[in-house]
Parts: sequence; C-alpha cells; structure tokens
Amino acid sequence: MVELAQVVVDVPTMQTNRPYTYQVPVLLEQQLQVGTRVVVPFGNGHRQVQGFVVGFTDGTDYQGKLKPIQAVMDLQPVVNRELLELSKWLADQTYSFWIACLYTMLPNLLKGKAHRIVRVVDELAEQDYYDLFAGRDFRDYADFENQPEAIARLLKLKRAGKVRFDYQVENRAKAKTITGIRPRLDFEALEDARTSLHPNAHAQNRLLSYLQSIIGRTVVQKQAEQQTGISAATINQGVKKGWLEKVPVEVYRTPQADDRLPDDHHLEAPLQLNADQQRAVDAIGAQVHSRQATTFLLQGVTGSGKTEVYLQAIAQALAEGRTALMLVPEISLTPQIVNRFRRRFGSQVAVLHSGLANGEQYDEWRRIERGEAKVVVGARSAVFAPLKQLGLIILDEEHESSYKQDEAPRYHAREVAKWRGRYHGAPVVLGSATPSLESRARALKGRYQFLRLPHRVNRQPLPPIQVVDMRPEIKRRGESNFSLPLLTALNDRLSRGEQSILMLNRRGFSSFMMCRDCGTVLKCPNCDISLTLHMDTRTMKCHYCGHEEPIPQVCPHCHSRHIRYYGTGTEKVQAELEQLLPQARIIRMDVDTTRRKGMHEKLLRQFGDHQADVLLGTQMIAKGLDFPNVTLVGVLNADTGLGLPDFRASERTFDLLSQVSGRAGRADKAGQVIIQTFNPDHYAIQDAQHHDYDRFFYQEMSLRRQASYPPYYYTVRLMASHPEEQEAARAMAEIKTLLEQRLAPQTIVLGPTPRAIARMKRRYYYQIVIKYKQDPALHKTLQEIMQKTQSRGFKDVQVSIDPDPQYFM
Repeated sequence: MVELAQVVVDVPTMQTNRPYTYQVPVLLEQQLQVGTRVVVPFGNGHRQVQGFVVGFTDGTDYQGKLKPIQAVMDLQPVVNRELLELSKWLADQTYSFWIACLYTMLPNLLKGKAHRIVRVVDELAEQDYYDLFAGRDFRDYADFENQPEAIARLLKLKRAGKVRFDYQVENRAKAKTITGIRPRLDFEALEDARTSLHPNAHAQNRLLSYLQSIIGRTVVQKQAEQQTGISAATINQGVKKGWLEKVPVEVYRTPQADDRLPDDHHLEAPLQLNADQQRAVDAIGAQVHSRQATTFLLQGVTGSGKTEVYLQAIAQALAEGRTALMLVPEISLTPQIVNRFRRRFGSQVAVLHSGLANGEQYDEWRRIERGEAKVVVGARSAVFAPLKQLGLIILDEEHESSYKQDEAPRYHAREVAKWRGRYHGAPVVLGSATPSLESRARALKGRYQFLRLPHRVNRQPLPPIQVVDMRPEIKRRGESNFSLPLLTALNDRLSRGEQSILMLNRRGFSSFMMCRDCGTVLKCPNCDISLTLHMDTRTMKCHYCGHEEPIPQVCPHCHSRHIRYYGTGTEKVQAELEQLLPQARIIRMDVDTTRRKGMHEKLLRQFGDHQADVLLGTQMIAKGLDFPNVTLVGVLNADTGLGLPDFRASERTFDLLSQVSGRAGRADKAGQVIIQTFNPDHYAIQDAQHHDYDRFFYQEMSLRRQASYPPYYYTVRLMASHPEEQEAARAMAEIKTLLEQRLAPQTIVLGPTPRAIARMKRRYYYQIVIKYKQDPALHKTLQEIMQKTQSRGFKDVQVSIDPDPQYFM
C-alpha cells in the first residue's frame, strides 16, 4: 500500500483550485505532515512549484504513474489542522483560490523565497554537534536534502526539542542578533590551557572554568558577564588565545516596545469595575468557562471602560489555561492598546499587523506558534494568528469597515472570528459605541447576546456638541477652514494649557486643481479621478494608483495661468492654523506623515507627552485614543462622506462623528465638541449631536428596509475590469444573463453599470450588485461564474466576487 500526498499547488487559477496527488518518496515518508510546504513538479515541462500538503491517501484505487514530491520545505507544519480547515472554508465562502487563503494566514517571510535553517536550541551530544553541525549553531537545511540518514537524525533531535526549524530570506529580513560566546576547545584542552597561566591570572582562570561549564553551548556575552563578573576585556583575551569565539545569537524583534512599561514581575493590577462592567465580565467569563461559542455585542458609550472589560475577560481565559485574541481596526490604535495590554499581561502579549517589519512580524508569529505568547493584539490579519486553545476573541470597534479585506480573499474578520470561536468553543465579543446596523439588528433578534455600558466610567456626561453652519460663516469671514466658535475654543485651550484634536477626513493640501478660464480639472491619466495637491513634495498625486507629477504652472488644455486650487486637506489646514495661531504646536497625522515605520507610535507618544497642543489628522485619530488632557475636539468638514454614492454613507458619518466626539473630556476635565458642516439639518449630524444612537438606528433601518439593503438583505458585488471599456461591459452582460437564468425570482440583480470611479489603473470597471434573502442556487452559480471567467472567452477580463461588500463605489 503506497501512501500518496494531496497537495494544493501555488498556481492560482480555478482549474488548479484543488489538491493534486503526488507520490511520497521513501526518504520523505517520515518527515511529511499535513500543513507542511513541499516542492513538486507541475505541468508537462520541468516546472517546479511550491505547494501545501493538505492530506494523504493510501493510493489503492490509483493505477496511473504519479510524479514524486521533490523536496520538503518544513520540518514541522506551518499551517496547523485548524487553519487548514479554515482556509478551505474561507476559499469557498469568499470565492477565492485555496492557495491564496493559505498564504494569507502566514507572515510575509514564509511567502517569499525563504531558505531553511536548522538551528541548535539545546545542548547536543558531541557527535551530533560536530557530525551534523560542524561545531556551529545552525546549518542550511539544503545541506541535508540528499542525506536521508542525517534527516532522520535531525527529526529525532527536533522531537526531543534539541533543534528548531527557521526561515531566512536574503535581502529582505535578517535575523536580529547580539554577540554570543562559545568554547572552541574541549574540556581537556581548556584544562591544559590553565597550566600555562600566570598564578595571578585569576580572571582568566575563572573564564576557563566558565567555558568548561558551557561546552557545546552558546551563551549571550552580556549574560555571561553578568553571571560571572568576568569583564569584556578578559573575554577578548580568551578570543585572542583561541579558547573561545564570538558568534551572532538571534534574538526576537519585539515591536512597539516601550521602555517605560513594567517587567513581568511588576504588572498593573486590574481596575475596580462598576456594576455594568462587572455584569459584562461575568457574562463573558461564564461562556469562557463553559466553552460556549456565544457571540456578544458589547455596546458602550465612548469612555465607558470597554477595554477594562476586555482585559478582565482575557485574564479569566488565561486563568483557565487558554489564549486570547484582540483585534483593533487601525494600526494607529495598536500602540496605545498594546502598551495597555503589556502593562497588564507583560511578555505574554504578541503584536501582529501589516505595519511591522517582515522580521518583526515573523518573530511575533513564531512566539505565538510556539506557545510563548498567549495574548495576541493586532489588526485584521491577526485573526489568523496560530493560537492554540483559543478561549476568547474580541473585535473592538466592530462597526469599522477596515475589518473587511478589499482584495482576494475578501474575508470579513468578524466572520472568521466566529468560525474560530465555533472551532474552539470560545465566545466572540463585538465591541463598539456605535455598532453596525447588522450587529445591532442581530442582537435585538437574540442572535447575539446584548451587553450595554451606558455610562462613562468617570461619571462625566458625554461632551456637549455644538454644530456650526459654515454657510453664514463663509459669507461673514470669507473662505476659511475655521469658524469663529472653533477658533475661539482653540485659543481658550491654548491659554489653559489643554490639548485639542482636529479631524479632517482628507489628506493632502487641496482636493483638486481647476483652470478658471476653461474649467479643466487636472485628472490622473490612469484613473477616472482628479489629482490631489501635496505641498510637502510639491506634486500632484493620485490616491488610487500612486501616479505623481509636478504641479503645473499653466493649464495643460488652454495654457492659461489662471489655475486655482479647490477644497482642502490636512496639509492646507495645518498651514492655515499656523498662520491663525502661530503659538500652537501642531502634530499632523495622516497617511503621508505616518508612512515611515513606527511613526504612528512616535506621533501619539509626542502628543501624549504634551509636546504639542493640537493633534490634526484624518479618521485614523477618531477612535480608541485616550488622552486625559484633550478637552476640545473639532470636526472641520463633517460632510465629506455624506455625498458619496454609497448606502452606508450616513452610517459612516454618524459613526465617525460619535467616535471622534468621544475623544474629548475622558478624564476629570470637561470636554467640548464643535462640528463644522454645510449640512446641519442632516439626520446623521443631528443624531450625533445629541449622542442618540437609538434614534439614528431606527431611522436608518427604516431607509434600509425601503431600499432593500442590509441588514434586511444580503448583498454580493461582481466586478469585471478590462483595458477596453466595451470588453468589461460585454463580460458583465454575459454574467447578468446567466444570473437571471439561475437565480430565484425574488433575488434582485442590479446592473451592470460602470463603477462610481469607472476607470482605475488603466482598466475600466463594470459591476453587478445582487440583493437576496435566501437563494439556494446563488452559491453554486457564483462558483460556476468563477470557473467560466477563467476560460479563453474572458481573455484579459478580470472578474471578482465580493460577498458582503462594504462599499459599492
């Protein structure tokens, strides 16, 4: 009976979106496991591709000749059984390639061209140390690939915990190292060296004794100095005499480490809970204890202490020997949240998000995979953290659209979290001051367990919100980003030494450039969108494809010099504020100023240390930030999102205004919020002004019901793109015909229509929106469309299927 391996190959097409069967060579039988990566031949030529082993079969029914697996890339699985099952479910639910889902779960270093390293992690027998490792602490795995006996010995050492399998990627991420020392001589040779020492050479004598105690091991030099009192100079003498050598020792790269955080022996104690918080912690803790995959909706006003509820619920999961996962929607939120978690749980906390360097991300992933980290804090992709024994999963600010991935696989972290909760018997907590309409509707129907925190923990009222109509302001004072009430309030905070947050949801200097003679708007050559002026780089930029060009001096159409810049952006606001309030110290926080690694944390720390009076930024500063000295929040243009052709526009505006308003008055000092708008009577702005989520919820639900939108209907968006507009339109017309033939009569199919931004990156986009309640034929039909659009008839037409889209733009 021959054992065969089922391998998903790295060839992303629908035709290859299934496991292929390969023969397992005798030499590889002992090292092959489900979840390991392999190199296999594919196709008719000599092409070799990477793949994942997803199962085995005995091969009794197979009569043909099979190709053998060429090499095994891992000594241990990089995808465990749970994540393998999850990847298959994810591919099915998001209409994605299985191989893409597998790679989504791994850190970047494991997606690149990594070479494998076998590293010594514990003391080896002298024969193994010198035979296998030639007296070094690591070897390239490729050195053993044609040595089955050596591989068998390595596997035995791995099972005993003596060696470890690592990956290194050349020119991308190097392991971080510090200096280590190890003996170059055996015990007897070191003893012989002692006989030649001068009687007064006490330090060198101590060094020789120490080296005899660490034969076959490598020790960090600083650690050796601290333990023995031997100086660096004495160690250097030992190197010169050939007694020992200095070698690099790999250490973990810990992201966002704050020197002011306590060590594991001086962690912060839990805070005293109020009655509402205690009820929430008790309810969640009961489900952790009974291993029930209950989904909770925790709705708490801004400043109500949701984070403390999370911390104490996680502590209960840890006390039961389980692990916990905490997701936040923005990278900008992670520094404050991570520091708070580390003050409570110390080195048990790991961080995962796209802002980490590849090496940091890989090191944190390894700590989690090895069980060294029990609590993971991260953004959307952290939902795939390889935690074992998951006891609790939390999504903070659950209403945020950033939990949905825009590119394949188009998953929503909330749905992945619920899947993992069911797998582990772990409750999932969705927390927000302004829950999504879908989550609140599910809570009211009893599908989620509803918990509320209606009061701020400091017993302060929510800050009063003043809405300023900018129409009369513009008439009185001319064009300005600042109304008189906001300017007065900013001056008042400066005089009192208090801080302010100003939010404008548009980065750059100006929205667009237009010629006043012919009306030409400078557009991106690749996209159907105007270019944005950036004064810091003195360029016009496209925020969709990245196209960049110099600021023109004359109109490219009529050659007039009468060019004017319209709209506003964070750069322009900063320049104006510096003129109006020259004494104010301003920190600007947007995509441009936070592009460099670590800038989120650096800017927030500067503001927290009172090195600035005003924090000016885009929506990344609206949520989760907690600065006790902030008493004023200003929203410069609340209408930015209201005019978008999107059914969630009002909900997003209400959420954003409510969230940013909650940044004011979070400590003992009273807060104030000023919202500037040209549309003061809009219900989203009115309800935000009165902190009335319930009123907004019922009004918005009524409109959604009338228009047949979520949560009353589920939605799917199909998109086709092609360099030629007629080809994109033709493909979508063909798909529309198929949908109408197969789907239930009550299912609504809208389109095809050009997308709101019809051209992007030199491709034209057409879309179809499907709205349905239940349609048994839908899933199979969409799978068939994925297969069909890979055929020759759809040459160069790219088709994507997005279940539960967050935008229709």
